[in-house]
Amino acid sequence: MIFASYNIQYGFGLDGRYDLERIAKSLEGADVIALQEVTRGFVRNDYADMPATIAALFPDYFWVYGAACDIHAVAPEGQVSPPHGTRFQFGNMVLSRWPILSTRTLLLPRSRTVDKINLQRGATEAVIAMPDGAVRFYSVHLDHVSIDERIAQLHHLGDRINAFIQEGASLTGAYEFGLPEPPLPEDYVIMGDFNMEPESPEYCIFAGAVDGFYGRTARIGTPIDAFAALGAYTPGSYSWMDPEDHGKRMHIDYCFVSCGLRDRLKSAVIDTNSLGSDHFPLRVEIRD
Repeated sequence: MIFASYNIQYGFGLDGRYDLERIAKSLEGADVIALQEVTRGFVRNDYADMPATIAALFPDYFWVYGAACDIHAVAPEGQVSPPHGTRFQFGNMVLSRWPILSTRTLLLPRSRTVDKINLQRGATEAVIAMPDGAVRFYSVHLDHVSIDERIAQLHHLGDRINAFIQEGASLTGAYEFGLPEPPLPEDYVIMGDFNMEPESPEYCIFAGAVDGFYGRTARIGTPIDAFAALGAYTPGSYSWMDPEDHGKRMHIDYCFVSCGLRDRLKSAVIDTNSLGSDHFPLRVEIRD
C-alpha cells in the first residue's frame, strides 16, 4: 500500500502556474493521499473549489475535506468581489481507494498574531477500511512561524491520537441510529507539512528525544518517523524549496506511523522532480 502526502500551495507550482492536473499526475499510483493547503473561495486562485476539482481528477477515490479556517470571502481593494456567500476555506484533504468510514477535523491550538498571518490549522482524521483492516490516517498542517505554537499543536495532536480508542470516532453509540459502529483501529499513519526540521525541539517532542547511549527508543504512543526508520534520509534531504531562491531548501514534510506498523515499512521517497508546488510529494510504502 502506498501512502502519499503533498502540500499543494493552493495549486501553484514552482513556476507560479496554477495546475491541479499535474499535481494529480504526480500522485498517480498512491492508494491513500494527504493534501495540505487546499482551498475554496481563495482570491489567489480565482475562488476555485479545489476539493471538487481534485475529487474529479480522482473519480474512483473516496475523499473528505477538513476546512480548519473558514471565513467570509472579501476581495482585495480594487478587485472584483466573489459571488455572494462565498467563503474562504483553508484546510486538508484525504483521498483513498477504500471507503473512509469516519472523519474528524481536529483544530490545533493557535494564538493571535499581529504582523504574521496565522490561519487556524488542523489535522484531518480519516478511518479507512483497508483490505486487511481499518487504519487511522491523518493529514496534518502545522504553524509555519512559531516553534512555541508548533510545540503546543504537537502536544494536542499527540493527545488526540493517543486518546482515540477512548474518545471514539466521529460517531459512537451508532446503534441508536441503526448504523454500524465505526471501527476503532489502534494503528495510524500521520502525514503532512509539519514546518519543522529533523531533530528540532518540536520534532523531538513528537518523535521522542535521542538518548546519548540508547538512541531513540520506540514506545507505544510515540509516533515513528518512517524515513528515519528506513534510513531514507540522505545528506541534504529536502521536501520544500523557496520559489524565489532554489538554494533555500528544508525538510519539513513527514510520515509518522504507529509502532504496530514499523515492521511493515518498506520504502520512503521524496519526488523532488515534481514542479506542482513549493513542496514535494512524499511516498511511503507499507506492506499489506
